[in-house]
Amino acid sequence: MAPKVVCVVGPTACGKTTLGVEIAKKFHGEVVSVDSMQIYRGMTIGTAAPTEEEMDGVPHHMIAVADPSEQWSAARYAEMAIPIIDDILARGKLPVLVGGTGLWLDALVKGHGFAGGHAGGEVRKTLQDRLEREGIEPLLEQLRQVDPEAAERLHPADEKRILRALEVWLETGKTITQHNEETKKIPPRYDAVWIGLQFEQREDMRALIDLRVDKMVEAGLLEEVKWLLESGLPRSATALQAIGYKEFLGVLDGTMTVEDALEEVKLRSRQYAKRQLTWLRRNDDIHWIFWKKERDFERALQRSTEILTAEGVC
Repeated sequence: MAPKVVCVVGPTACGKTTLGVEIAKKFHGEVVSVDSMQIYRGMTIGTAAPTEEEMDGVPHHMIAVADPSEQWSAARYAEMAIPIIDDILARGKLPVLVGGTGLWLDALVKGHGFAGGHAGGEVRKTLQDRLEREGIEPLLEQLRQVDPEAAERLHPADEKRILRALEVWLETGKTITQHNEETKKIPPRYDAVWIGLQFEQREDMRALIDLRVDKMVEAGLLEEVKWLLESGLPRSATALQAIGYKEFLGVLDGTMTVEDALEEVKLRSRQYAKRQLTWLRRNDDIHWIFWKKERDFERALQRSTEILTAEGVC
């Protein structure tokens, strides 16, 4: 049987970090961050990476492990995180996977590997050049010819995944749809117990997100962005396209005021939370805990304990 892991998921600012730590403390666990931005060093404020105080003595993994100039994929993340999870299990501890990056969570739990193709290679560069010259429609039409299911599934605005689907076909001769169908038949690497956090009322989530952004700015988000640039990080780096960093680059450039940047970060954060929930709601295995206006972590831990006990984690 696949070994048990716990996944604590939910939209941004919902309290995943706190509940993950509480579960790890109660069940002799260690936390593995599953956040596509917390992997970067020197980006603690804008990514809301847990502080030493918030970690509360619980070992945390996959935080500040990459240089901000690097570009990481779900495949690269899984390649590094899976041995860490296996080591936690080998030491008799419980891996508690905490994060809101849905694709990366799936990559860890399923552990199926990824479709062939070398993102960033010559084929991708050729496709990127075509995109800039011709737009997305000719590329989408090419995808319709070889993989009509993928073409139907992907929105024309999702240029990244359209290029990825074509890249897989051109480099391997196998469509990404075929790869996905084959991997569905493979058992998952881990037996995950999913615990999700969200607010009953959307306006309460929005208010908490806005408050978090205000605190990030007070904590020195603008200074963090400035430090990253002064350290030599190019403005085009993927890490600087993250919510919060991109907007405050505009402040440093003089194209946005701090007030405008602040409101833009709040808006984009709320939009991101909505996308996270859309992704997570497709997972019928998630046991949802709904917050009222205030987050009650004592109640959430009690409910989590009931879930984990019923699932045979303890």
